[in-house]
Amino acid sequence: MYKPADVRLPKRLGGGVLKEYVVRDHATKNVLHYALAYINPLIYSGDNGRVLGYDKSHGLPHKHWMGQRSEEPFISYEALYEKFQNEWMDIAIRFVNGEL
Repeated sequence: MYKPADVRLPKRLGGGVLKEYVVRDHATKNVLHYALAYINPLIYSGDNGRVLGYDKSHGLPHKHWMGQRSEEPFISYEALYEKFQNEWMDIAIRFVNGEL
């Protein structure tokens, strides 16, 4: 299991918190469960402030976007993590620039 400390983003980046949680099979290193979330109630107050998230709860990989949930195919955790990083940074920049 990998669960680093939450990352609190500075105000100049729009604020908010990044959360990460990954469970891998010890023998095979396959990802069994994961959750990535960008929480910022200044952008979206519903869903406990979760603006963006990816997880595999209930056995189904999916994406959360401002209260909406959609199926999201799982390719690899590394690819998903990179996608998440790019998306939350784009959202934060748009928020800081007044576009959200």
